[in-house]
Amino acid sequence: MQQLPVFLNLRGWPCLVIGAGQVGAGKAEVLAAAGGRVRVVAPEACESAAELAHYGRVELRRGRFEASDLEGRKLVVAATDDRALNRRIVALAESRGILANSASDARYGHFSMPAIVDRSPVLAAVSTGGASPSLARYVRARLETLIPRSFGRLAELARAARPEVNTRLPRLSDRRAFWDRVFEGPIAEMAFAGRIEEARAALAAALDDARAAGDGARNPTGEVYLVGAGPGDPDLLTFRAMRLMQQADVVVYDRLVSPGVLSLVRRDAEKVYAGKRRDEHAIRQPDINRLLVRLAREGRRVLRLKGGDPFIFGRGGEEIATLADEGIPFQVVPGVTAAAGCAAYAGIPLTHRDHAHSCTFVTGNLKNGHAALDWPAVARPGQTIVVYMGLVGLREICAGLVEHGLDAATPAALVEQGTTESQRVVEGTLATLAERVEGAGVVPPTLVIVGEVVRLRGKLDWFRTEARGAGAPPPRRAHATLAYTGPEPALPSDGEGGGKGAAGR
Repeated sequence: MQQLPVFLNLRGWPCLVIGAGQVGAGKAEVLAAAGGRVRVVAPEACESAAELAHYGRVELRRGRFEASDLEGRKLVVAATDDRALNRRIVALAESRGILANSASDARYGHFSMPAIVDRSPVLAAVSTGGASPSLARYVRARLETLIPRSFGRLAELARAARPEVNTRLPRLSDRRAFWDRVFEGPIAEMAFAGRIEEARAALAAALDDARAAGDGARNPTGEVYLVGAGPGDPDLLTFRAMRLMQQADVVVYDRLVSPGVLSLVRRDAEKVYAGKRRDEHAIRQPDINRLLVRLAREGRRVLRLKGGDPFIFGRGGEEIATLADEGIPFQVVPGVTAAAGCAAYAGIPLTHRDHAHSCTFVTGNLKNGHAALDWPAVARPGQTIVVYMGLVGLREICAGLVEHGLDAATPAALVEQGTTESQRVVEGTLATLAERVEGAGVVPPTLVIVGEVVRLRGKLDWFRTEARGAGAPPPRRAHATLAYTGPEPALPSDGEGGGKGAAGR
């Protein structure tokens, strides 16, 4: 270990930052946030530094650095764009017994400023000893996805309860077992959701149970997490979904959960397949409902993983109704529904001011061999129609829309295995789509989009994988976000970092 991680209490400390560029401003902001009394010295100040001074968070002296600036200071950060000057400032500070840091080179000075994940009062700090600030930033970004924003609520809850827990559970092993259950179970989730009073009451009840059991070995009722797995691409999972996937004891998953998503659940979790196909059910819905109740009553954390969003054609409402009736704690985590995900990856906006002012989601499941749709409501011009589970009844659906008023030339597209590496899009019209799909060998899961917005796909598709036959080029992958292609901006909160700052000389 080349450095010792230490958390300083800076409340009221007189701190000095030399340099008021983006890096200096970032360092000054962090020191001020930690309670330091910060003075910034520089001939010129960037907008961020000037704003900090304007709102009284730091004191700004415009001018060149002078040795007298060090008088009365306990901590100094040299953040100019002159490395030699930074080294001189550090040397002067060290000769006066002042803690010093060089933002441009972590080899100089007593300490480095790490990349920080702030979940006050919980803090996580990442340092590479100055070897690679970008790597520290990367690790911090990974931690940001794993630690909920509301983590501080759980820490405050634990702080308030700690004295009583220590008194009532004098054995260290009992206390550890108790806190493990609190931090990994429903009480923590209540705190994350902002249900603090409910969490306090549940913690008090859990402490009573642990004290009565003597060794904390009582097996309480578990919890069910109803989580939307999205349309297939694991990158579309929410942070909360990822966290619950890592702490579940057993996973009940359906057919639409992609292998990539399923691979992210905890490795030692038991996996139960509960998928359904048309006229073929691995487990019938009432049995799934009872299974979730039984597993939770065994004290297990149950992840019910459903493709897309559990409340959009996912029968999630039926499952939580059963859980509520049986008194089983549960929480619901929405997912990116197939309509939003597949349309975005296919380059088809679901609404557009020139083409569609509304969007309708329907299911294409056949009942007695026919699509049971409200045809007059669905076949309205000026809206986008998204059909879930419409592959089998596609020909009838297209014909029905035409019969009830839509033009046979209305654009339509079918997205196969949307958002995954196997995504294909077959385009046509209400008159031609069914025939083109039948000739393309399409397999579920699929999504059908009907409306004028389909015409925009040629301009907006960033993931183009059409059914072109043998010899087609490989799919073009890209991020569905706007990309900034200019120079890399300074990120002063990365810790350890240099970068350009307004010179302090």
